[in-house]
Amino acid sequence: MSATVSSAVSSARPAMAGRRDVIVVGGGQAGLAIGYFLAQQGRTFEILEATGEPAAAWRRRWESLTLFTPARYSNLPGWPFPGDPDRYPVRDDVVAYLAEYAERFALPVAYGSRVRSVRRAQTTYLVETDSGAAYEADQVVLATGPFQRPFVPPICDGLSRDVDQLHSSDYQAPRDIAPGIVLVVGGGNTGFQIAAELARSHEVHLSIGARQKPLPQRILGRDLFWYLEATGLIRKTTASRIGRRMEGRDTLIGSRPRTLRRRHGVRLHDRAVGADGATVRFGDGERLDPNTVIWATGFRPDHSWIDVPVFDDGGRVVHERGVTASPGLYFLGLSWMHTRGSALLGWVGDDAEHLAHEIATFAAAATHDRPAAPAAGSQETP
Repeated sequence: MSATVSSAVSSARPAMAGRRDVIVVGGGQAGLAIGYFLAQQGRTFEILEATGEPAAAWRRRWESLTLFTPARYSNLPGWPFPGDPDRYPVRDDVVAYLAEYAERFALPVAYGSRVRSVRRAQTTYLVETDSGAAYEADQVVLATGPFQRPFVPPICDGLSRDVDQLHSSDYQAPRDIAPGIVLVVGGGNTGFQIAAELARSHEVHLSIGARQKPLPQRILGRDLFWYLEATGLIRKTTASRIGRRMEGRDTLIGSRPRTLRRRHGVRLHDRAVGADGATVRFGDGERLDPNTVIWATGFRPDHSWIDVPVFDDGGRVVHERGVTASPGLYFLGLSWMHTRGSALLGWVGDDAEHLAHEIATFAAAATHDRPAAPAAGSQETP
């Protein structure tokens, strides 16, 4: 091979950033939670975070976002959420908490390390980043969570350029929204919170598709999640009968359509089913010409960068509480991965602790199966 060809081949290979016991992909709440337990085990690991700052997913949410879980149910393992345990933290509280959490436990987070591929390399995994750096690891935890790719329904293409459009993940505050009529599409907690905030300064309409069951924030002076914890409902698994009934059913917490209409003056509409020019059509035949449309229509997973056969024909992850059929490969932080709390700040630590135990068991078995090194001074015969 000529020197020129050899040089070209060498430059095309990813630069090895080193070998670790475990690589964690994603530096959000799920990645930090598993990092806490890995540090306790004394493992060599790296948390690869795509963005250049802590809690990036939370920083992108709107400024006034308020958790529907009180502080006492909003902490990661090892450190209670600061302040009054009965208060409801806002976005910036969560950002500060997660940033300090990583520092408090000296977790090895590599910011600006967007992972472009994870693949099996014989008995280990090769994790490559956009920067060209690559890591080899015995085990990998995919902790990118459920909020990966903003979803906007195809009807958005029918709207003219005169109508401003943005996904709820790009919404920050009312000051950024042009004067005029605002249509929020999506009847979940996000859509309700944004609609209520914008109603102070704009004429707001809310399009609700599937109706979600509204639940009060507080009952007889106690927070809803106190009851969910006390009754064990928050920990009912997807294998239980009640868990199967609850799975996939989102609920409105602290919001009601009637309250939104009467207290905030928001006008409610049926599902948005089409758009043409400046007009949005609804399922009941009504029409609206909004100046701005905010799509509070959720997210879709993006696992295109995972080159390991752990998905079914529909592209869904096949796992048992985050453990896949590929030895040493795990998922963490998915919605309803095991319970209602699997993707929530205050309960993701339960699944993280479970996976940490699986990681320790896997590592112990691998060490046991590895051939012992010859004793010093001994001679091996062929």
